[in-house]
Amino acid sequence: MVAKTKKQTGKSPATQTDRDRSPLVSPPGKSNVRRPGREGKVFNSTHSNGLSGIRHKLGLTPSAAAKLGITLLLAALTGYLHWYHLTQLFENDRHFSHLSNLEKEMAFRTEMGLYYSYYKTIIEAPSFLDGLHMVMNDRLTEHPLVINTLKRFNLYPEVVLASWYRMYTGVMGYFGIPTKMCWSINRGEGLTPVDSCEGMGDPAYFYVACVFLLNGMMMSIFFMYGSYLSGSRLGGVITTLCFFFNHGESTRVMWTPPLRESFAYPFLVLQMLLLTYILRTRNPSRTAMVALGISNLCFMLPWQFAQFVLLTQVASLFASYILGYLAAAKMQSILVTHMITLGVCFVLMFGNSMLLTSFYASSLVSIWVIIAMRERFAQVFRQGIVIWVMQGLAWVGSTVLLKFLLSTVLGASDDAHISGLIKSKFTSYKDFHTLMYTCAAEFDFMELETPVRYLKTLLLPINVLVVALIAGRTIQDIVRCLRHGEKTLAKTEDADEAAGSEIAAKGEMVYHSLQLVAFAVLAILIMRLKLFLTPHMCIMASLICSRQLFGWIGEKFKQHTVVFAVLAIMAIQGMTNLQAQWAIIGEFSNLPQEELLDWIQENTRPNAVFAGAMPTMASVKLSTGRPIVNHPHYEDAGLRERTKLVYSMYSRMSGETVKRNLMKLGVEFFILEDSWCTRRTRPGCSMPEIWDIEDPQNVGKTPLCTHISRNSRPHFTTVFSNDIYKVLKVPKATKDLR
Repeated sequence: MVAKTKKQTGKSPATQTDRDRSPLVSPPGKSNVRRPGREGKVFNSTHSNGLSGIRHKLGLTPSAAAKLGITLLLAALTGYLHWYHLTQLFENDRHFSHLSNLEKEMAFRTEMGLYYSYYKTIIEAPSFLDGLHMVMNDRLTEHPLVINTLKRFNLYPEVVLASWYRMYTGVMGYFGIPTKMCWSINRGEGLTPVDSCEGMGDPAYFYVACVFLLNGMMMSIFFMYGSYLSGSRLGGVITTLCFFFNHGESTRVMWTPPLRESFAYPFLVLQMLLLTYILRTRNPSRTAMVALGISNLCFMLPWQFAQFVLLTQVASLFASYILGYLAAAKMQSILVTHMITLGVCFVLMFGNSMLLTSFYASSLVSIWVIIAMRERFAQVFRQGIVIWVMQGLAWVGSTVLLKFLLSTVLGASDDAHISGLIKSKFTSYKDFHTLMYTCAAEFDFMELETPVRYLKTLLLPINVLVVALIAGRTIQDIVRCLRHGEKTLAKTEDADEAAGSEIAAKGEMVYHSLQLVAFAVLAILIMRLKLFLTPHMCIMASLICSRQLFGWIGEKFKQHTVVFAVLAIMAIQGMTNLQAQWAIIGEFSNLPQEELLDWIQENTRPNAVFAGAMPTMASVKLSTGRPIVNHPHYEDAGLRERTKLVYSMYSRMSGETVKRNLMKLGVEFFILEDSWCTRRTRPGCSMPEIWDIEDPQNVGKTPLCTHISRNSRPHFTTVFSNDIYKVLKVPKATKDLR
């Protein structure tokens, strides 16, 4: 940046929305889930009546209340540090505060730009309801179709943020309070100056700030999660430090704020903390189950992938039930909560069929039936390993059968690509759609460097030790159970309260271990999903502070000495990782795309229809408002077929065939990118090679995109060209080519 000239003064403070309070009340010295900061101030208040009233309601002694206050203050501190860390990394990487509005929008590439475009639509509409109507009757995203994007794209985060933004700017405007500062940026190199704004009144700044605030609060919950699970605030410290030391493996929110996981994952952390509380409590209250359901809903609504994560959770809980660590009544209560949440989500998503035809929905029904028939299983099969295996087989078989039955009845095929993706992982199966996923590094198998990085920060060795200890104790319990012929370990809950509490505590750890294994399987198969594995490994690392698991080390002082020694060793590589992140200094600039978008704005009709590479189409829709026929949200069966027709430009088919494909879709302009024709992430993964799987009769021919990049005639006409992009005009009829 050459110069920064102030144009308008005034700043408004960032606001933060209060979250629902959790019903968690832990024993003395353990944390509970509440919004950090405010409660901490209450417990440090000198108002004795208020303090005693709160203590009375929570059932805490003065010392326990003080410990809870300290825990909440530490949680608030970790949340602030994570928010600051994310904000600085994002700013350092893109110099976001100095970008123009167009550059900020271009910085949201691929599906990020698609999601942000709906936020922009709502805030620029005459009213919030008008904007909501526009996104529910969208005519731009899949021209000429009219689609309800709230049903298709999990856009509730954008709806909520847009409503907050409109309320915020409306209130500030009413009182005449400035909400942003704008600057004139001299970009040098003969480029025209651009206006850049920062402050909560800037739409992009507001959007990103809210994402980072949410993920800052996630770290506060993370601290309380580690503290509660391990029974020690030091466990919370271990969890948060492990997260920071492995930050690059734990999250990518600092690089990709608008992605669905940025909104959904914090609520999964809250949901798992509440689930831990429920597993630990003998008779969880209805309030706890309602809180679990709400966090479930907040996790499912923003992200279409949430159902697969919840499937692993339900499977881990069912395994705990089979082994006898989870009572049938509690398991059924959790299942009912999941079912109600799924039903509410189905309604709010306007009947999205992927929810009802998912393995997750089928699994809930299957497990419910199996538990309801537990007495019948006990009559038919001998107690012990046989009945455990039969229950497991019944679950797998009935879940798969019910899922495909529902898919057939409802005619849903949107998640068919998931089955193909899983199939391709274990066999030589491949087709166009699976290769579109597996050729991307984030959908490939986990790279070898990932476990090596876990080793360097001691995260992997600690988790192996913790899981080995839990597995050893579990095996001892199973052997004892089989030897004495007990029906289930959970029977002791009815016999003796102390023994029941011990079983519940063990069951809680068994569940977390099984969940860790499930996340590990997902991460190994699809590298992108290590965002679930790494944070859960950080949670499990907190158990080195657990007296229940590591009391054999000796008194608490000895155990803490060992923990601090481990932390010191972890910090060696951990600080190196953090310094590497802090050293990332960049500045976003994409002049070729800026030229393309400016040309589209100035030289095409507002209703001109575009097609091209999915990431570019998101930017075209966001920044120019032109209709597009394909986009990066690849989860819809119809959209996948549209994209396949558009991408025939990168096949070896004839120009006439590709022209007909585009004309069939009503495309007027095609944006050609040479990089998509030549880029090859690995053997078999260039676009022409991917097409060879679908179009074997043309194998060996020169790709059409190569011909078109040299000369677009006779099938198309080049109307714009720069170093990266070439815009081809698609004729409306064959006679136009003459």
